[in-house]
Amino acid sequence: MTAAENVCYTLINVPMDSEPPSEISLKNDLGNCDMSAFLTSFPPPLEKGDVKLKTEALKKVIIMILNGEKLPGLLMTIIRFVLPLQDHTIKKLLLVFWEIVPKTTPDGRLLQEMILVCDAYRKDLQHPNEFIRGSTLRFLCKLKEAELLEPLMPAIRACLEHRHSYVRRNAVLAIYTIYRNFEHLIPDAPELIHDFLVNEKDASCKRNAFMMLIHADQDRALDYLSTCIDQVQTFGDILQLVIVELIYKVCHANPSERARFIRCIYNLLQSSSPAVKYEAAGTLVTLSSAPTAIKAAAQCYIDLIIKESDNNVKLIVLDRLIELKEHPAHERVLQDLVMDILRVLSTPDLEVRKKTLQLALDLVSSRNVEELVIVLKKEVIKTNNVTEHEDTDKYRQLLVRTLHSCSVRFPDMAANVIPVLMEFLSDNNEAAAADVLEFVREAIQRFDNLRPLIVEKMLEVFHAIKSVKIYRGALWILGEYCSTKEDIQSVMTEVRRSLGEIPIVESEIKKEAGELKPEEEVSVGPAQKLVTEMGTYATQSALSSSRPAKKEEDRPPLRGFLLDGDFFVAASLATTLTKIALRYVSLVQEKKKQNSFNAEAMLLMATILHLGKSSLPKKPITDDDVDRISLCLKVLSECSPLMNDIFNKECRQSLSHMLSAKLEEEKLSQKKESEKRNVMIQPDDPISFMQLTAKNEMSSKEDQFQLSLLAAMGNTQRKEAADPLASKLNKVVTQLTGFSDPVYAEAYVHVNQYDIVLDVLVVNQTSDTLQNCTLELATLGDLKLVEKPSPLTLAPHDFANIKANVKVASTENGIIFGNVVYDVSGAASDRNCVVLSDIHIDIMDYIQPASCTDAEFRQMWAEFEWENKVTVNTNIIDLNEYLQHILKSTNMKCLTPEKALSGYCGFMAANLYARSIFGEDALANVSIEKPIHLGPEAPVTGHIRIRAKSQGMALSLGDKINLSQKKTSL
Repeated sequence: MTAAENVCYTLINVPMDSEPPSEISLKNDLGNCDMSAFLTSFPPPLEKGDVKLKTEALKKVIIMILNGEKLPGLLMTIIRFVLPLQDHTIKKLLLVFWEIVPKTTPDGRLLQEMILVCDAYRKDLQHPNEFIRGSTLRFLCKLKEAELLEPLMPAIRACLEHRHSYVRRNAVLAIYTIYRNFEHLIPDAPELIHDFLVNEKDASCKRNAFMMLIHADQDRALDYLSTCIDQVQTFGDILQLVIVELIYKVCHANPSERARFIRCIYNLLQSSSPAVKYEAAGTLVTLSSAPTAIKAAAQCYIDLIIKESDNNVKLIVLDRLIELKEHPAHERVLQDLVMDILRVLSTPDLEVRKKTLQLALDLVSSRNVEELVIVLKKEVIKTNNVTEHEDTDKYRQLLVRTLHSCSVRFPDMAANVIPVLMEFLSDNNEAAAADVLEFVREAIQRFDNLRPLIVEKMLEVFHAIKSVKIYRGALWILGEYCSTKEDIQSVMTEVRRSLGEIPIVESEIKKEAGELKPEEEVSVGPAQKLVTEMGTYATQSALSSSRPAKKEEDRPPLRGFLLDGDFFVAASLATTLTKIALRYVSLVQEKKKQNSFNAEAMLLMATILHLGKSSLPKKPITDDDVDRISLCLKVLSECSPLMNDIFNKECRQSLSHMLSAKLEEEKLSQKKESEKRNVMIQPDDPISFMQLTAKNEMSSKEDQFQLSLLAAMGNTQRKEAADPLASKLNKVVTQLTGFSDPVYAEAYVHVNQYDIVLDVLVVNQTSDTLQNCTLELATLGDLKLVEKPSPLTLAPHDFANIKANVKVASTENGIIFGNVVYDVSGAASDRNCVVLSDIHIDIMDYIQPASCTDAEFRQMWAEFEWENKVTVNTNIIDLNEYLQHILKSTNMKCLTPEKALSGYCGFMAANLYARSIFGEDALANVSIEKPIHLGPEAPVTGHIRIRAKSQGMALSLGDKINLSQKKTSL
């Protein structure tokens, strides 16, 4: 159905706080006791009442007719006493009344009274008021009786020359619908409208006339367009949109016409209307794959994204750019526009920036990577200067990750990127600093030539690091990659500087004593240097630089971490000191210096152990950390070659293996993506010759306008959208009542992203007429009924379809329940009720697989407060098979790499992640094992822990897993 053929609906508003109009309510209104009296007494308010009373009476009549009542006795009353009135509200209600009232006798002939109605509307078509003329013309579009329309044709033609554009544009629509339905009434309509179009000046009238010609006589539409193709840019935007649609349809059906109209599409890219530019760019891409056309369309999209203020528009247009990129032939053209695409980063919205950076990263090449890195570096520096916003930190993370990817793919860029990013290791935002640290770790391992630069920068920012997690990572990098004597000495200096005066316990006790006796502080001399040129320890008074008011501020960072009870960093420090001490021993030949350095490292570890065992820290040291520090002390005391190899060689090899596996996984995913995009033509594929293809078989391009309409309706699957009947048959019918109930009901449940459409079939299985038959629905969960379905009247053994819309607000299992209530015609009993079965809404319709980094997963796992622990109860005997079954059942994605899951060891742990269409995250950890002692046929055992931000999500996902754990045998 095209835009011109869409049905126009009139919505009737019934007050929700009142009962639907019925005979009884009308009797009460009019003071009558039975229907016959009502029919005889209804005329007085219509005959003698004022306009307000007549308006209310007419509204009640309309609602009664909509509910299935037949009121033939009122027809002449309305014609005699209401039709002649000139009140605009009455005239508007009469249009609705004449649309719905039966106009024919049971044998199909037109009622005699309708001749009077026809005469009244002929007068309205000649009325001096343009509103009455225009609304009457709109009403005529809905008439389906040729006998009524025939006498009105001269008046309709005359309206084409009315002075007001509202009348003229509705006259065009009336002529079009009459021509489409009853061509014999106005056979010269295309010629008439063509002449009207040539002389018309109003944009809306021209748009309607041109729309009619497109669908009624396309050749005339093309003739008109050919005469004014150079003036298209001066037309109004509504007419330009219709012209774009015509050009698309013509070129789609007849490709030889492309050369004739493609210049017009190019011109429309410069239109002042964003809607026209968007449609013209989309049409240009479908009509031509030439590089100049693709570049012009992409440039148009980029301009739209930058100039439009609505973020939703920006995201939609960005999606179109991403679709362009997916085509291998268009990718190279878009690579030249990367710098223009990066202009979109000026948008403050994080989602827009995220998509833009991903698109730029996909398009980066050796030709433009240098410019890309320069822009990203400027953006990173900018995030430091702006006032803190909730999205600034997240944006900085995105920039760091993008620069990370660029440096890995193009190693030459790493030297330019690292100095800028290293500054962010001291950032307050731990997530951004962690991303920088991860990048630095990968860069220092892969690029040998950059190691001195990275170590130098790391030592510069080391003292400013505020986060203990980043501090641990920085310690590991320095311990692993400091290979010269000078660097090792510098690391030891920085560690001593960060640790403060030692022994820590004694200095802290003295400091506390000093706080109790502030007069002692005056006599203490200035602070001395902590480390001499040789790197050896020099004593210093604990009171020399301390003041009670600034105790927390003056405390060195590492010392602060230890006193807060975080001794995991102490274990990391012990490993680092062991590595650099073993390396120092191999580099320096003098025994005295070797022993001095080793002794200093062991002293630091011993003083930390002493601190951990004391009562000074907020939390005591853990046994694991004690074991690690003690082990490092033992290694340094013995200095065996085996330990030297483990600490200084095998640790780095482990990192190398991990990075190699990660790189291999990335290459594999990129290869899969490229294989998807590459168009593979098999040897036995048929060749399609356009000249030999029937018009209805042309499948080279899909109708973009039809696809846009289907997408707006929520039909995203193109195959399903092409055949709605087939898609309906694929859905399961939910039976709501029994076959023996007086009213049988069943429903199709169509889930369309944010709303659910219930298509309910209601069948009257009795021999009585059921009046005011109403479908009453209620919801449980985060569901909301949009509107109450209207009541209807069912004849004996009749049926009807009722549609109800339910809005969905969040991801959780919902239940729709209700009943059908009705009155039996002629019965004196109360309303009858049939209770419906519950309709369960499945959570899987809203959950989609998604991916996130390990750090993000751990962070969300710590933050989410709702956890649901599900015990594994299945008949599956293989661990991998069970995992795949859970992934398929829950729509979740496995974040644990394939290599980590490969092999067989009797147990398996995997992290799963999914995101709902509402942006809610769902995490799951699968911990399963194969009980070998129970034999090879024993089923898998274990637990699945689910975490989510909302209780409903966690419970619903757990219920889904419980229901689908067991594999059903076919």
